[in-house]
Amino acid sequence: HTEMIQKRVIDHHADVGIALDGDADRVILIDEHAQVVDGDTIMAILAGDMQKKGKLKNNKLVATVMSNYGLIKAMRDIGVEVVQARVGDRYVIQEMLDHGAILGGEQSGHLICLEHNTTGDALIAALQVLAIMVERDMPLSELARVITKYPQTLLNVPVAKKPELETLESVQKAIQSVEVALKGDGRTLVRYSGTENICRVLVEGSNSKKVEAHAQTIAHAIHEAIGV
Repeated sequence: HTEMIQKRVIDHHADVGIALDGDADRVILIDEHAQVVDGDTIMAILAGDMQKKGKLKNNKLVATVMSNYGLIKAMRDIGVEVVQARVGDRYVIQEMLDHGAILGGEQSGHLICLEHNTTGDALIAALQVLAIMVERDMPLSELARVITKYPQTLLNVPVAKKPELETLESVQKAIQSVEVALKGDGRTLVRYSGTENICRVLVEGSNSKKVEAHAQTIAHAIHEAIGV
């Protein structure tokens, strides 16, 4: 909940607001216009800066499957490979070690900079962004333009059972038809909840109305196959 710090940024004409979680391993920034800058955008800022300076080891960034497609596209445009891990800092760190990456994180603001620490450290991540702002004499809002977020639709479909999704032919056909329609400019992610009888359908693309329709297409197929 960043509403309070967003208000303070406006009230005090601040250049930036820094919101940490309870144990300071996650950070969300607020720009001078009180707009939220999340973990995906922070990763894009840091990765782009490190790459320009030749400091982004192996030209790789580790994000998660929940990171916005806009991050993947922004990194691809500058020649940085994005490795996508399962959600959770331990999975991010493992992929970083496996791929020889030194920067990784989650959309939630859990950021890991292995050149400075061995785990998530919100203060280090925030300080790195502040340093870039000073070095380039640029407001945070301008730095944040490095990434254009893609419209996203997330649907939760109640299910009666959880068979392997790959075994559901009608669902696979729906997913494939959506991926063809996206023409490489977006993505789908379909997975079961680990704690509830729910199948989550995530679709991202450049057109918000089409994204919503695509998500409904997949959700309908899931409901017909295993819905309650």
